[in-house]
Amino acid sequence: MTLQAPAQITEAEKKVILTQYRELLKSMRMQLQKGDRRLIRLAFEIAYDAHRSMRRKSGEPYILHPLAVAKLVASEIGLGTIGVICALLHDTVEDTEVTLQDIEREFGKPVAEIIDGLTKISVIFDRRGNIQAENIRKIMLTLSKDVRVVLIKLADRLHNLRTMDHMPRSKQLKTATETSYLYIPLAHRLGLNQIKTELEDLVLKISEPKVYRMLERKIRESRQEREQFIQDFIRPIKERLDRSGLKTRVFGRLKSIASIWRKMKAQQVSFEEVYDKFAIRIIVDSPAETEKSDCWKVYSIVSEIYRPNPDRLRDWISTPKANGYEALHTTVMSHDGRWVEIQIRSEHMDAIAERGYAAHFLYKGNEYFRSDSRIDEWLKRIREVLENPETNTLDFIDDFKLNLFDEEIYVFTPKGELKVMPRGASVLDFAMEIHSDLGRNCIGAKVNHRIEPISYRLQNGDQVEVITSAKQKPTEEWLKYVVTAKAKSIIKAMLKSERRRIVSIGRNALEQIFRRKHVEFTAANLNPIVDHYGFTSAEELFYSIGIGNFKLSAIEDFELRGERLVSRPREKTTADIELAIKNKLVSNANLWVFGKDAEAVDYNLASCCKPIPGDEVFGFVNKNKEVEIHRTNCPKAINIISKHGYPIVRTKWTRQHQIAFLTGIRISGMDDVGVVHKITHVISGDLKINMQSISLDTKDGMFYGIIKVFVNDTAHLNQLLDKLRALEGILQVSRIEEDLAAENGNGTEDLAASVKSPHTTLGLQP
Repeated sequence: MTLQAPAQITEAEKKVILTQYRELLKSMRMQLQKGDRRLIRLAFEIAYDAHRSMRRKSGEPYILHPLAVAKLVASEIGLGTIGVICALLHDTVEDTEVTLQDIEREFGKPVAEIIDGLTKISVIFDRRGNIQAENIRKIMLTLSKDVRVVLIKLADRLHNLRTMDHMPRSKQLKTATETSYLYIPLAHRLGLNQIKTELEDLVLKISEPKVYRMLERKIRESRQEREQFIQDFIRPIKERLDRSGLKTRVFGRLKSIASIWRKMKAQQVSFEEVYDKFAIRIIVDSPAETEKSDCWKVYSIVSEIYRPNPDRLRDWISTPKANGYEALHTTVMSHDGRWVEIQIRSEHMDAIAERGYAAHFLYKGNEYFRSDSRIDEWLKRIREVLENPETNTLDFIDDFKLNLFDEEIYVFTPKGELKVMPRGASVLDFAMEIHSDLGRNCIGAKVNHRIEPISYRLQNGDQVEVITSAKQKPTEEWLKYVVTAKAKSIIKAMLKSERRRIVSIGRNALEQIFRRKHVEFTAANLNPIVDHYGFTSAEELFYSIGIGNFKLSAIEDFELRGERLVSRPREKTTADIELAIKNKLVSNANLWVFGKDAEAVDYNLASCCKPIPGDEVFGFVNKNKEVEIHRTNCPKAINIISKHGYPIVRTKWTRQHQIAFLTGIRISGMDDVGVVHKITHVISGDLKINMQSISLDTKDGMFYGIIKVFVNDTAHLNQLLDKLRALEGILQVSRIEEDLAAENGNGTEDLAASVKSPHTTLGLQP
C-alpha cells in the first residue's frame, strides 16, 4: 500500500510506519477472515490521517503508538479484528477531529461503543491525577458489558510504560502509581499474566530504579549457573515423559523481577537466598476430554523422580481460580537438595494462564464469546453493585480494588451448590452474595452443622446454612466483618437508608421545638446550635437527636434576639480550651522549594514508610497545602495519590544535621549467653546510638528480635546494620519497613518532634 505522508513525516519514518503496519497484519495472519484486511486498512488510514501532525515526547510520529497497541492486542491478547480496529482508533475521538458518529458509520455500533468506553476510561484520572468519580460508574459498567474495553486499555498502558524514558520524572511516578492502583489489579483479575508481570516490572523500574538495576544485574550474573541447573533438573523428566507417550513441552522460566523483589521483602532474605527464582513448566498437548487426567499422569511421573512436598501441592484443575487459571503446582526436592516449583498444565490451560479471559477470543475467532466462567460471574457482580443507585463510586473503587487480588476459597450451600468467595470472607459475605435480603436479616449460620456468628471467617470446603431473623438490623460494625465489594456496597446502602430515616426523625423533632418557641426553622437559626455543640453540619445534629444522643432540652441554652437564635454566654470548658490549643499548634519546620517561584513550605515526613535522610523520596502537596514526604516504594502514598490526585514534586535531601529519626531493625541469630550484651554494646557503646526499645524472643535455640533506634540517615543506619551482621552468631539483620508509630504507641511524641524539625531540609523541584 502507499501513503501520502504529510510534510512533517520523513521518508525514513514512513518506512518504519509501513513496516510496523505489515508486522501487525503478519501477527494476525491466522485470525483474518474475509473482509478483515480491508477494515483494518481503513482503520489504519483513518488513524494515520487523524494523527498526521502529532508526535510523541520521544519525537517519533504518534501513529506508531496506536500501531504498537494494536500489535499487542493482536499478538499478546489475541482479540482479533474488532480489537485491532479499536486499538488503532483508541485515541482518535479524544485527541483528534474524528467523532464517534464517524466511527459508527464506518465500522458499526460495537466498535463505536468500545471506542466510547476507551475514551471514558482515559479520564479515570485527570491531568492532575484526580479520580473522576462521575465517569467511573460508566466505565465499570462498560467493562462489565464488554471486557474488550479494559483489555485494549491495558495494552495501551503497557506500551506507554515501555516508552516512559522521555517523560519527566513526576509524570513517570504518576503513571506508575495509577498503574499500581488500578491496572495491575485488573490485569490480575482478568488473568492477563504476561501483561500483569510486565506492568509490575516496569512500575518497579520507575519507582525503585536502583533495586531494579541491582536485581537485573544479579539475574544476568547468575544466568549460566541457573540454566545449567535447569537443564540437569529437567533431563530425567523429559526422558520419562518421552517414554510415556505423552506429548509435552518442558522448560524452565525465570520469575519476574518484581516477583523476586516481593519474595525478598516478604521473607527478609537476599537475592541469593530466594530459592524459587524460577519455575519448571510442563505443558501437555492433550485433547479437552483427557487434559486433566494427563496432567495428573505428568504429576505422577514427576513425583516418582523427585520427592514432592505434600504441603505445597496446589490443585487448580479441580477448582480453577476465579480468573480462570487452571494448573497443578507442586514443589519437589532436587537431587542436590534444592526446592523447585513445577507447574503442570495443558496447552489450553496455558493459553488461559497467560491470556486469561482474552484467551476465549482465540478459541472463538472474532465472535465475542460469552461463557459461564467465574469471570462472567465476577463481571455480573460488578454490574449488580454499580446499578445500585445507593453505591458510592469512590468507596466502590476502593473495595473493588481490594477484591481484585484476593485468593479464593470454595464453600457450599446446604444443597451442595459451589460458591467461590475471596479468602477471608465471612458468613455475612456469604449471605450477601446469595441475596441482599438474606444478608440484611442474617444473625449467623450453621457452618458444617455448628452455629457460628456473622463474623465467622469461612474456610475451604465449609458448608453454610444462613440463619435469619426479621428483627435483625445492619450496623456500622458489619463493615468490619465483610471483605467483598458487593457486601460492603449493600451494607453501606442499608446504613444510608437507615441514617436518612433517623435524620428525618431528628429533623421533625427539632422542627416541632422551633414551632413551639415561635422560631423560624432556617439555616440562620440552626447554625448557632451546630457551631455551639461542635457538629459538622445540621444533618449531624438531626442524626444525634434521632438516635437520642442530643437532648432537646439543650435548646434552652439559646434565646431569640430579633429573628435570630443565639446562645447564652457561658464559660469555656477545659475541652474547648484544649481544642483551641490544638488548632493553634503550627510547626515552624520549613522546606525550600527550588524553582521559578522559590518559597518555604510546611512538610511532613510520612509515618507510614518512615523516610530518613538518604532514602529515595518524593512528595505531594496534600489538601492542607503541606508537602508529604514518602519513600518512592510506599504503597500507602500510591493509593493516596491515585485516589486524590495530589500534585507530585521531586524531592532530595540537601543537607543532614544531627537529628534522630526513629527506625526499626529486625534481627535473628543463635541463642547464646551474652547475645543481648553484644548487640547493645554495638548500638550504645561503639556507635553511641540512642535506643528506644529492644524486644527478643527465643525458640529452639534461636532468638528473634526487634530493636527501635534513632539514627541520622541511611548511611548511619547501614553502618549499624553492617556492625550487627558482623557479630558472631547473628544470622539475619534487616530494616523494618512498617509503620513503627502505629506498631508501638510509645514514643510517638518524640517521633513527631523529630519528623517536623526545623533542622532538616529537603530540596524539592516541582
